[in-house]
Amino acid sequence: MKKVAVIGAGMMGREIAIVFAKAGYQTAIVDATLELAFQAKDKQAGILDREIKKGRLEADRKQEILARITPIADKKLLADYDYITEAIPEIYEFKEGLFKELDEICKPETIFLTNTSTFSVTKLSLAVKRERKARFLGTHYFSPASVMKLVEVIPGHLCEDEIVEDVIALMTEMGKEAVRVNDVTGFVVNRIYHAIMIESLKLLEEGVANVEDIDRACKFGMGHPTGPFELYDNTALDLNLQVQTELFENYGERFRPGNLLGKKVNAGQLGRKVGEGFYVWTDNKKSGIAK
Repeated sequence: MKKVAVIGAGMMGREIAIVFAKAGYQTAIVDATLELAFQAKDKQAGILDREIKKGRLEADRKQEILARITPIADKKLLADYDYITEAIPEIYEFKEGLFKELDEICKPETIFLTNTSTFSVTKLSLAVKRERKARFLGTHYFSPASVMKLVEVIPGHLCEDEIVEDVIALMTEMGKEAVRVNDVTGFVVNRIYHAIMIESLKLLEEGVANVEDIDRACKFGMGHPTGPFELYDNTALDLNLQVQTELFENYGERFRPGNLLGKKVNAGQLGRKVGEGFYVWTDNKKSGIAK
């Protein structure tokens, strides 16, 4: 049995750890303090409760899944782990520093996986030794990771094909649809989806339609499970602005972020995580349109 760890106990990290635990893996959820790691496990219990309520999970599996998740703060305990997924905030220096630290701790066989949605996987791999670069990949999940099927698998430039196939097999075993993607800014889904999200903002700013109607148009006219503004709120406006800025810097005018997005981020309207973005959120449910 392989040992896996997810570093970063925020929204995405909690969800990724659940994915591993559901598949039968002993899974460490790692954060800066044990208190934060245990808080994450409490929130994971809530995630599973919601899945049970929606009929996605049998009630008797909840405790079995939670029993496989171990909160950890001391990264030195990860020395003999086989797979380590990084899901910390999307700040390059943080990620670089983490991988440098792990490179000194982990055994040579450990495979490093990053959930970055913005940065070059190859550039991040510069943080580790030459031989480790052969075992360094991106595994880009989509929110909520415990529900969404797709994982983009992005090999670093020096990653060995055998390791890529190993990770794709792991994703498949966990019930995911793994798509191999070259290491380019935005990968596949972000480039497609942010084009839609940027255009949705233009429609709103031009007064073509309101937030709710644009979301309804995408859901019922294009078959999307959620509209662009609900997606903005669910994935956090500040993260979306960061991704769009990176896309704009790499690809030019077609990915220029909308002015309204920047205004909302500056106003602290960051989405569901703070209770307000394009929508107002009460008890984790939409309760109105934000100003």
